[in-house]
Amino acid sequence: MRITVLGTGTSTGVPVPCCSCPVCRSTDKRNRRLRTSLHVEIQAQDLAAGAQPPGTPEHEVCAAIQIDTGPDFRFQALRAGLRRIDAVLYTHTHADHIAGIDDLRGFNFIRNEPIPVYAGAESAAELRQRFGYCFTTSPDYEGGSPPDLTLQLIEPFRPLLFAGFEVLPLPVMHGSAQVLAFRFGPFAYATDCSAIPEQTMAALSGLECLILDGLREREHPTHFSQSEAAEFAMRIGAKQTFLTHISHEVDHERANNGFRSAWQADIQCAYDGLVIELAGRA
Repeated sequence: MRITVLGTGTSTGVPVPCCSCPVCRSTDKRNRRLRTSLHVEIQAQDLAAGAQPPGTPEHEVCAAIQIDTGPDFRFQALRAGLRRIDAVLYTHTHADHIAGIDDLRGFNFIRNEPIPVYAGAESAAELRQRFGYCFTTSPDYEGGSPPDLTLQLIEPFRPLLFAGFEVLPLPVMHGSAQVLAFRFGPFAYATDCSAIPEQTMAALSGLECLILDGLREREHPTHFSQSEAAEFAMRIGAKQTFLTHISHEVDHERANNGFRSAWQADIQCAYDGLVIELAGRA
């Protein structure tokens, strides 16, 4: 499994326009954060024995899954050299997670078929309301070709299968709103959350790697502070935890030094362009 962190920033990104704080002026590339999103490639080695023809290279990509398409998605896709998207999973429908949906159409040109988009019931309804032209093209539509997408509903704790690999949607709380996290075998991704229900906590046991919301050190009503995120990371017990959705109040190296001194665990800030390689069976 190959996980590419496309963006680790808040809704403003970092640097923030018009801000002259030390982090926004930093020359450390890890302090430059596009809006939060992720790309996961499921490889042949991740599938159950016999799921691929004999002789299939173990690193052959069997499914390429995009999580969220924020306003920076076009640049993120170009920067990471993405050439394939087989499905899109949406955590929720705040603008910093969906506003780049139109830029999926380049992947339609390669696929020559619709891209399935997966979302919870409320998110699906909002996507259809705001971006209806992506799902049903009117014969009267004028302009460039819109994305060609199909909308699929997600139910928490009901697994999705991609090339035989199981992805488990998990509910987390983003303030008073329920949004979705996702578990991919040994890996889980939970951005934009301020509380994790106990049933979801139980479903996160045994992880090799976790990417978790960790906005800043100050408390926030809809996001974990970095100390709160570290406490939940310790409870979850993943071997390695990266924090994402990071504000311009956080300097990458200073934060990581603080984690090393305060926590007896591998907890650190993620950064744009981080690639994580894991081997995990479906």
